[in-house]
Amino acid sequence: MDSLTTRRLLLVPLTLPLVEAVWASRREEAEGLLGARFPMEWPGRALLERAFCCPIERLREDPASTLWGGRVMVLRGPAPAVVGSVITSGSPDERGTMSIGYGVEAASQGQGFATEAVAKVVEWSLQQASVEQVTATTFPWNRPSLRVLEKVGMQFAERSDHDMLGEMWVFSRARERGSARS
Repeated sequence: MDSLTTRRLLLVPLTLPLVEAVWASRREEAEGLLGARFPMEWPGRALLERAFCCPIERLREDPASTLWGGRVMVLRGPAPAVVGSVITSGSPDERGTMSIGYGVEAASQGQGFATEAVAKVVEWSLQQASVEQVTATTFPWNRPSLRVLEKVGMQFAERSDHDMLGEMWVFSRARERGSARS
C-alpha cells in the first residue's frame, strides 16, 4: 500500500513493525520506520489499545487485513513530524463496509489535519473495489469530530448505544453510483 499525499500531510500506511515498535515504546525505531519524529506524549500503548479493538497477537496473525487502510499523519517539511492517525476497522466486511477512527495529538489540534487526512482516506477507500461504504462513529457532544465528518461529506446515519460509552452517532458515506473502482 502506497502513502497518500495531501497539501500538508504524508499519510503513511500502518505496518506491523511500526505498531510493534510503538507498542513496545521503541521510539527511535518507530521514528526511523516513519522518517518522522513523534510528539513526546503521543502515541503510547494506551492509545494503541483504544485504537485497535483486537489484541496485538491478532494483528500479528493477519496484519494485512487488520491494518488495512490505516495511516499515520506525517506533517511534511524539513522536519517531518507525526501529528495523528486514521485507523480503520481493517478490510471491509462482506457488505463492503469499513469504519474509520482518527485522532490528532493535542498540540496539532484545530489546524485542519483531521479533516485533510480523513477526506483523503475516505476518498482512497471508496476507490477500492472492495469498499462500498465508509462509516465513522463519534460522540454527539464532540463538535470538532462532528465537523470533520460533515466536511468530508459523511452523513448522519443512526444513533447507537455503547455499553460503556453511552450514546454515539454513526455517520456514513457510500460510493457514488457509477464511480470508478481501482
